[in-house]
Amino acid sequence: MINAHTAYHPLPETLRSTLLRAKLETTWNALTDIQRNEWACYVTNAKKAETNTKRLARTVEDLRSGIKSPCCWPGCPHRRPQAAKWFA
Repeated sequence: MINAHTAYHPLPETLRSTLLRAKLETTWNALTDIQRNEWACYVTNAKKAETNTKRLARTVEDLRSGIKSPCCWPGCPHRRPQAAKWFA
C-alpha cells in the first residue's frame, strides 16, 4: 500500500499508479512527508502532459537510484512562500 500522506499536496493518482507499476511502494513509504510532498508537487506542477510524463519517469528513475527529493527543484512553492518566485 502506498502512503498517500504528504506535507501539503494530495498524492496524484498518476504518481500513485506509476509508483505501484514500478514496485516502489517500500521506497516511497520510507520517505518523509515533506519528501513525498516535493515529489507530488514536482509532478503536478508540470503544465504540459508531456512534461508530466517526463517527470513521472524521472521520479521512478531517481527513486530507484536513491534520490529522495527532486534534484534542482527549488521546493514546493505552496509550502515555502520564498520559493514562489520560481513559479511566477
